[in-house]
Amino acid sequence: MRTILLSTAAALLTVPGIAAAQSSMPGMDMKGVPQPSDSAPPKAPADAHAGHSTPEAPAPAPNKADPDAAHDTTSKPSSVEAMDHSGHDMAGMADMPAHGTEIGTAPAPAPPADHAADAVFDPAEMARSREALRRENGAFTGSMVLFDLAEYQARKGGDGYRWEGEAWFGGDIDRLLIKTEGEGTFGKPIEDFEVQALYSRAISPFWNAQVGVRHDIVPNPSRTYAVIGVEGIAPYWFHVTGQVFLSNKGDVRARLEGSYDERITQRLILQPRVEFNFSAQDIPAIGMGSGLSDLELGARLRYEIRKEFAPYVGVEWVKKTGNSARFARAVGEDPDVVNLVAGIRFWF
Repeated sequence: MRTILLSTAAALLTVPGIAAAQSSMPGMDMKGVPQPSDSAPPKAPADAHAGHSTPEAPAPAPNKADPDAAHDTTSKPSSVEAMDHSGHDMAGMADMPAHGTEIGTAPAPAPPADHAADAVFDPAEMARSREALRRENGAFTGSMVLFDLAEYQARKGGDGYRWEGEAWFGGDIDRLLIKTEGEGTFGKPIEDFEVQALYSRAISPFWNAQVGVRHDIVPNPSRTYAVIGVEGIAPYWFHVTGQVFLSNKGDVRARLEGSYDERITQRLILQPRVEFNFSAQDIPAIGMGSGLSDLELGARLRYEIRKEFAPYVGVEWVKKTGNSARFARAVGEDPDVVNLVAGIRFWF
């Protein structure tokens, strides 16, 4: 019994000590904490959902630490007016345009007339540079001369030569295109020599349509042709040219060429090439047979010392078929030959 009385007295002495300790702890001010009362009815919880009225919160008492707070008479929205039920600030919603109001009708501002580079470099030089940039990326006008083939050919029956080149003048869309090609044997007259003058127009980002004229200076008798064709880059970067020719004698011919640049390194490039020539009829005067008259298959390995200058070596197989082979044999030519070639590809 004595032990029970001592334990009860120790417990009663401990309760006031715990309360005093809590009141002295930082942030644990218990004076303002409302104490539950058995007689006071419980307050209904505030409903934050739309459609339910919420009693206006009383204005906060001025902060005694801030002397200006007591003199602040500007009206401020209450927490209920400035916040919706999700906690978002609604104070700026009144400035937003109503639904259906047209936005962005004001004219665009004028482009800036000053350029930062003019503060460092000569403004006149920079103006010329900007004009060149606009011209090259907009209304571009330029020219180029390219000799894709300019080569020596070592072949059975006599070494020879061959060239194939073009020059264009104009812009990105419309150009004047001059093409020439030919071949011969050293010590003998030129065997083939043709020139084309074409109007080239871009019909897509990778393809040009071409119309114009072609004149064969050699072989004799010479002929003049109307030309229609296309030239461009096929999928997988094959360069393709297709042309149809109608001569002043009524002859119809066609040519299909293709090549591909296989980059072994950034400077060493292997270029396979193929060419097919067709004729709608026999033309004995120039040794041309109907159908597939001749074909060329070759490969050239070039090294670009510069982009504009690249020597190359390669091999080429030329074969005449059908009546074209028969016409070649009649004049003592071999219709099936293999040529070893060495030349220079250059442009400027």
